[in-house]
Amino acid sequence: MAMRRNVLLLGGGGREHALAWKLAQSPLIGRLLAAPGNPGIAAHAELLAGLDILDGDAVAGAARSAGVDLVVIGPEAPLAAGVADACRSAGIAAVGPSAAAARLESSKAFTKEVCAAAGVPTAAAVTAESPAAALAHAAAAPLPLVVKADGLMAGKGVIIAASRAEAEAAITALFAQGQRRLVLETFLEGEEASLFVLCDGKTAVPLIAAQDHKRLLDGDLGPNTGGMGAYAPPSCMTAERTAEAMDRIVRPTLAEMARRGTPFQGILFAGLMLTAGGPMLVEYNVRFGDPECQVLMPLLEADLLDLLWRTATGGLQGAVPRWRAGRALTVVMAAPGYPAAPQTGALVAGLEAAAALATVFHAGTARTAAGELVSAGGRVLAVTAVADDLDAAARLAYAAIDRIRLPGAQWRTDIGWRERHRGNAPHQARGEKEE
Repeated sequence: MAMRRNVLLLGGGGREHALAWKLAQSPLIGRLLAAPGNPGIAAHAELLAGLDILDGDAVAGAARSAGVDLVVIGPEAPLAAGVADACRSAGIAAVGPSAAAARLESSKAFTKEVCAAAGVPTAAAVTAESPAAALAHAAAAPLPLVVKADGLMAGKGVIIAASRAEAEAAITALFAQGQRRLVLETFLEGEEASLFVLCDGKTAVPLIAAQDHKRLLDGDLGPNTGGMGAYAPPSCMTAERTAEAMDRIVRPTLAEMARRGTPFQGILFAGLMLTAGGPMLVEYNVRFGDPECQVLMPLLEADLLDLLWRTATGGLQGAVPRWRAGRALTVVMAAPGYPAAPQTGALVAGLEAAAALATVFHAGTARTAAGELVSAGGRVLAVTAVADDLDAAARLAYAAIDRIRLPGAQWRTDIGWRERHRGNAPHQARGEKEE
């Protein structure tokens, strides 16, 4: 019988609830611990109160004390802070890149340097280290202009400026928020897709792609958010396009990272633009996306713990993840005032009734002293349904939302609109039985 493994999952959002939900289904799971977790994660894992997940030594110490075999790092901030390095230095396997390799997400300017060295197709860009330099470039650059914060901004540091005034306002605001460098890019035309890849430092194994919806309002209008919904897999990301993206974008990047002495181990999230000339890189993240993870996990038939253990220990050679047929769609229920000034503390009810139709992942919830469930973040819930086709998945997800009570909640009613407009062909199962 395969050895059971104790796992510590770091994070407390919807992505981590989806990971905990899937890890708990593994026949290989021993103890599943999480920090800080949330009320949804608490249904699957023991929560470690008070652990600072940005303190690598504290995480490694807690993992050692609990007999943890594998640390799974959900969010980007602990990765940028070197938590994976601290775990590996303590002899504990970890899913997530070193702080040096995590610069693929924590520095947009670094990613542009790597892409240039590796010949990866991406938008032309300049890096500006002062407001004056950025404003001078924006005054003459073609419009629209993409203005990106160099550092971590929780998915909200990208502004597509359609006018000089918008570009100037974005540049001024980002520097005022403490950014030291901005990346100013030419605008790419096409359709976006998110490709996720498991990397063990040598072998790269693609997972299925997803497509998210960043804007707050229907029709892709309103302010940028951390993500208002997603679906998987998008038919625009064909097997041929996936292979092209792996050959032209992902593998050259991994080879360049290894050449620099910082091999990438963990989950690489390639944000792609599918242009007339082929896939081009928009940006990299170094972990599962949120809310994309909430549609990937329900479709994954393979053992997530086994795949993550292989990722952390150099064992991905020959791995072929299995996927169920059908499509998954998730709709984010956000707090009133999100994203600018979310109002929290509202009672959340109706989740048991909703669970009869869909899986409800907790993104920003908490328990009061009296045990009541309340909202505790901008994105509160991610309501996920799986069906044979996207229309059916959407009907289930929105019917589940109708059963949930969250005063003032806002959500989009058009998640998956591109795919549904395309004709919504059923998706076939992919992958084969693993060795």
